[in-house]
Amino acid sequence: MNTILIVAEHHAGQLNPATARCVSCARKIGGEITVAVLADAPAAIAAQAATLDGVGRVVAVADAAHTQALAAMYAPQIAVLARGCTHVLAPSTTFGKDLLPRVAALLGVAQVSDLMQVEGPRRFVRPIYAGNALVTVEVPQEQTVVATVRTASWPEAAAGTQAAPVETRSVDAALPKHTRFVTLQSAKSERPDLQSAGRVVSGGRALGSSENFRIIYQLADKLGAAVGASRAAVDAGYVPSDMQVGQTGKIIAPALYVAIGISGAIQHLTGIKDAGTIVAINKDAEAPIFEVADYGLVGDLFKLVPELTQALD
Repeated sequence: MNTILIVAEHHAGQLNPATARCVSCARKIGGEITVAVLADAPAAIAAQAATLDGVGRVVAVADAAHTQALAAMYAPQIAVLARGCTHVLAPSTTFGKDLLPRVAALLGVAQVSDLMQVEGPRRFVRPIYAGNALVTVEVPQEQTVVATVRTASWPEAAAGTQAAPVETRSVDAALPKHTRFVTLQSAKSERPDLQSAGRVVSGGRALGSSENFRIIYQLADKLGAAVGASRAAVDAGYVPSDMQVGQTGKIIAPALYVAIGISGAIQHLTGIKDAGTIVAINKDAEAPIFEVADYGLVGDLFKLVPELTQALD
């Protein structure tokens, strides 16, 4: 029987929805699912994880060293918790991409990245070449599967009717002394989180300036949406890099994605390929974005977007 360990991602006492998407992937693999919550005070987070449908057990590890989610601190403990497990999963976010390569190295195995589909307990489909192709990989039977989950490809596991038991544990692992937390710099916004939002409005280089980006914010606020941007807009300095959507930015799967002034380079399309409905506004009728858009509007964005925003009133 498969025994699957999922490393919970959390922040400020709240479980990241990406963890619930990992649970969906684990359910497809099949087996007993355990969620590991490492925090300085894990009780509330563990209680949230315990409600996810399919989770059989939650292991809560409390330690002052977990005040900040440092991969160097987490990895030795996850390697200990993984003993006897057939699979170790984490979301393919900054957190998971930082943590699981260390875990894989400690376990002496190769890591598999961005699980999109499960064809068997050890056979998976993942993207390559910036999402232009898919490859099927298979992990040897004698090795622990250590893998990040492409969260945009999986739905969030729903809350079950019964909570799984929560087990409090201590882990005997040597923690490194060469790594310490210095500071955390993060953008604060009242808008929804870009990676988990159900609606996203993004702007491209055609906006022309950071001041002009205000029409993107106005439309997003009317829709209750998060705001994203193309790499060209980020490189031009219109918005900060944490708003970038695409291959080298955030991979998202909102129910609604509105692309404004974005031509649709393959690197950007890679980040939105799992979106439910794509709406494009661009003055170039031949822009590649229209090839993937469900709805397209050709015209001057500086005229069309304010009109659309006003119509939403």
